[in-house]
Amino acid sequence: MEILWVLMALVMLGFVLLQISRRRRGAVGLVEPGHPDAADPANYGFAREEELDIRMPGPDQDLLDVLDLVQRTQDYRGAQQLLAGTEAEGERRWQRVQAFAGAASLELRQRPGGVGETPGGQWLRVWRAEAPKDAGGAAVHAEFLVQQAWRTATPGSDDFRIIMEEAKAACGEAALLAPGDPIPYIVELSVARGLGYSREEFEQLWLKILDRAPNHMGAHLAALQYWCEKWHGSRQLAYSFAEAAAARAPRGSLLAAMPLFAVFEHLPEVNLVSGFYQSEVVTKAVHGALHAVHSARPDDPMQAHVRHLLVFFLVRGERWAEAMNQLTVIDGHVGALPWTLSADPAAEFAVYRALAVAGYEANGGSPATLPH
Repeated sequence: MEILWVLMALVMLGFVLLQISRRRRGAVGLVEPGHPDAADPANYGFAREEELDIRMPGPDQDLLDVLDLVQRTQDYRGAQQLLAGTEAEGERRWQRVQAFAGAASLELRQRPGGVGETPGGQWLRVWRAEAPKDAGGAAVHAEFLVQQAWRTATPGSDDFRIIMEEAKAACGEAALLAPGDPIPYIVELSVARGLGYSREEFEQLWLKILDRAPNHMGAHLAALQYWCEKWHGSRQLAYSFAEAAAARAPRGSLLAAMPLFAVFEHLPEVNLVSGFYQSEVVTKAVHGALHAVHSARPDDPMQAHVRHLLVFFLVRGERWAEAMNQLTVIDGHVGALPWTLSADPAAEFAVYRALAVAGYEANGGSPATLPH
């Protein structure tokens, strides 16, 4: 036991000495804004922190326009029309269903209603009442219930289970209204995680999605959660799921980035190894993700999700120029992992962006040398 304590002390000492050594070599650090050594992201045309949009990972002006209209007028018909005109099997429809459900959930949290007061998100209730056979409204309602469960109740509690069971029923109703639509089943993936479906039950659900949209990146990301160590799987099962998806990914598919998400979901809470982000497993996953975004269609709405996670890993790995290349594409929107895990996504993103700028300039970079 004494030998173990000695070894742990040596590891800690080595880590501290390494950090001191790196600082002496001019390693990157954050300083107060206005400091003479402060790198200014504005010099690269990046948005100010207060201008960052935390609602979405990337631009979708049609969605923003409709969201503004629906919330301003409390008339659901704009949302109904937008979803009706959005490809059922595509990634963008899934993102729009999540956005409408999230908007209604946030409204309800801000205005829970009371005596003489209309609760927030009333437009969604009206939508379901006036158009009960509308598949889009049914899908949004199911996702709304899922988000309500995660936001308002403790997983495992009676309240949580009651809302999730209601969400499960809503998923079934939405699936009946649109038999070929994968969205109700993708929504149910979160229900499966919350209610603890058996692996056999989960696999049956997953097969329904593969039959309808085998290369759906959003579905794969939702399914990955089930297989993670913190839920109903393990590190190995999550890695296997992600690597299998990447291996069968067709040309131009972002599924090649799945291993990076699996690595992120299993990051150690305390990392004493300074080279972890340059390790083989991380480097391989990062390269797969870089290849994915370079090969994918420029208009693929899931690109932003991958690029945001790449910024996190590239900054941690001190790959400053590559991080800056990603930032030039995604800056302005921060509604994606890993920033959304923070209480202040914009501030979290801004810290990593500032580190990327500082590291880039410390290694000879400047606005003039950064390709756009």
